[in-house]
Amino acid sequence: MKPAASDPATPAAPSRRTTAVVRGLMLLVLWLLLMPSLKPADLGVGLVAVAAGTFASLRLLPPEAGHLRLGALFGFLPHFLWQSVLAGVDVARRALSPRMPLKPGFIVYKVGFRPGLARNEFSSITSLLPGSVPVAESEHDITYHCLDLDAPVAEQLAAEELRLRRALVAGERHHD
Repeated sequence: MKPAASDPATPAAPSRRTTAVVRGLMLLVLWLLLMPSLKPADLGVGLVAVAAGTFASLRLLPPEAGHLRLGALFGFLPHFLWQSVLAGVDVARRALSPRMPLKPGFIVYKVGFRPGLARNEFSSITSLLPGSVPVAESEHDITYHCLDLDAPVAEQLAAEELRLRRALVAGERHHD
């Protein structure tokens, strides 16, 4: 179902030209950071690399597929890194302490993201939550293997989905 163009809750997708300019500028900044040289030959190679990278990015992830809210994504980054550390500590604690309570099993989480890039990102991020890993999916659900079914895994997944949803803007063409 395609969102109505007049729906104020659905942000308009950026134009292809705007997306190309923004991505090209970001790639150029990255090139200048990696190769801080203003020699004409280096700039020439950089411009060719930026053009090729921009073309490839537009083919692989067209503007219609959605875009990121960079501010929300940068706000999400510290949380993501902290969750990664907690997951590693949790696994180490469980591995080194034979008395840690384990109640392994599976939960099925009804995910709000349709199959495609956003769901793949959600699945990747939630694989770093302490004590759970995605193992299967269907059209509407992701199945997680959990080390402790008494832990609030579904609540953690819902909180992660909300955080990621703030950083993503779904597009008209979510998957090929």
